[in-house]
Amino acid sequence: MSPFLRPLRFRPLLATMVLLLGLAGCSSSRHKPRPGATAPVGQITLPSSLNPTATAPAVTLAPANSAVPLLPFPVLLGIDVLEQQGFEPVKGKRLGLLTQPAGVNRRGESTIDVLRRAPGVKLVALYGPEHGIYGDEPAEVVIPDRLDKRTGLPVYSVYGKYRKPTKAMLKGIDAMVIDLQDIGVRSYTYVSAMRYTMEACFEQNIEVIILDRPNPLGGLKVDGPPLDKQWTSYVGAFRVPYVHGLTIGELAKMAREAPGVLEVTEAVRLRGKLTVIPMRGWRRSMRWPDTGLRWIATSPYVQDYASVMGYAMTGLGTYLGDFRTGVGDKHAFRGISHRSIPSDVIERELKALTLPGLRFQRVSIPGKNGQPATGIYVEIVDWDEWRPTELSFYLMKLGCKLEKTNPYSRANIGRQQGFLRHMGSTEFMEALKRDGARVDVDRFFRDWVEKAKVYQQQSRKYWLY
Repeated sequence: MSPFLRPLRFRPLLATMVLLLGLAGCSSSRHKPRPGATAPVGQITLPSSLNPTATAPAVTLAPANSAVPLLPFPVLLGIDVLEQQGFEPVKGKRLGLLTQPAGVNRRGESTIDVLRRAPGVKLVALYGPEHGIYGDEPAEVVIPDRLDKRTGLPVYSVYGKYRKPTKAMLKGIDAMVIDLQDIGVRSYTYVSAMRYTMEACFEQNIEVIILDRPNPLGGLKVDGPPLDKQWTSYVGAFRVPYVHGLTIGELAKMAREAPGVLEVTEAVRLRGKLTVIPMRGWRRSMRWPDTGLRWIATSPYVQDYASVMGYAMTGLGTYLGDFRTGVGDKHAFRGISHRSIPSDVIERELKALTLPGLRFQRVSIPGKNGQPATGIYVEIVDWDEWRPTELSFYLMKLGCKLEKTNPYSRANIGRQQGFLRHMGSTEFMEALKRDGARVDVDRFFRDWVEKAKVYQQQSRKYWLY
């Protein structure tokens, strides 16, 4: 999921409003939009003002069964709501399921097992993203199709020979259920798997059913640079801010409603059938601990909520150069270390930045051959002040200051392009290469703050909560 572990000025604002048909991006944790509307609970047709054309079939929001009493959980996931509905939206359909180990209900039961035992439901095929349906595959490793020994079902990999399911891979299913836990960051590939699977299903007239899940960073935190169109890729399938503030169901809704997001013809997009099963009880202000749900590892290095928060903080900043995320084999995405610069120097430099919402603490853990591994642990002390990506961009600047040569200009073309596909901004990359330690990070962030205000206002039309 993350190569982070192997590893000019902006034009005027109006000239850069090209993201996602006017959803210009990026960000500030200090900009707090008004709370979103609560999720609809009945089957609705969206008003024409929210649809690209009045004749386009609307996204269906599956109704919740209010007659069933709620159990004492703050949040019911999409799979829980589907179960409350008696599985009516999927009964009588031959289903495919795109999922991962974190695709579970509120009791921790796998969505695979929930659907297999559901009355009137026929699960006929499984589809696995990066890391596979059991989460035991390394990052960036091609995964073959196989037969699942546990269930006897075929498992088609959408992180193998094909990233977009082929017609043959979709043969025999009437609907594709997608239950993937995202972490709210653009470069995490589960939302890419969803997008490409949506495209394939729409082209084959197969319904897509999204079982919605929380954005663990909440729905109000938006941060990071816009994604230049030329860097759209599997680690940047949506042209949204790096920290995007949407649930996976809201991203799917946007992809279905906004022309130009999916790489399909307009005719295919307009006839594509999308059903979103919204959560119940989730609010945009909720972070993962507020949901009452247990975190299940979404990838080998995102084992807990601490690493979710850290992914945006240190991932980009440790992609190139000699900074490393983690301390020894601990504190993935929350620790910072360097191949050659002592930890006390790094600690002093980081504290001198006085970044809002953060505190830095030197830590030491047992290392190889009896030698301790030292580094800096990043603590979030003020959520409202914290900008998730800000530290990464200052790490880039520090790398230019502390290392003998500029790591961004010395990287080969392949590594530079890989970094750009994740980070998204050619202009910032050129500034790093040109200005090095003199790069004006503050100026870029001020520009991204303005774009965040536009993005957050325009993306409200896709909010479900």
